[in-house]
Amino acid sequence: MNIMKKEKNLTSLDQFINDEIGKKGTTEREKFEKEYEVFKLGVIIQQARKEKGLTQEQLAELAGTNKSYISKLEKDLKDVRFSTLYRIITQGLGGHLDISIRL
Repeated sequence: MNIMKKEKNLTSLDQFINDEIGKKGTTEREKFEKEYEVFKLGVIIQQARKEKGLTQEQLAELAGTNKSYISKLEKDLKDVRFSTLYRIITQGLGGHLDISIRL
């Protein structure tokens, strides 16, 4: 019975974000979503690097950048140069960068 009661109190992630951050279209929500995308990019780079068995220093060397940049990118670098990101993915990770725009 306690389990049923707890399930009724669960909220979706969207509802939680609406309640805690703000609804879509608000300044707070837009800031949150932008920061989340940057965070997500860092996590994706880190996971790919680890899958390849590379250290940050090795990835940096392959991509023609420095370990500090890779570290910052993985930890939430705000301003990413597209050319550097492209080199990290293609030369450093041997991957392919796909880009899409959603309106």
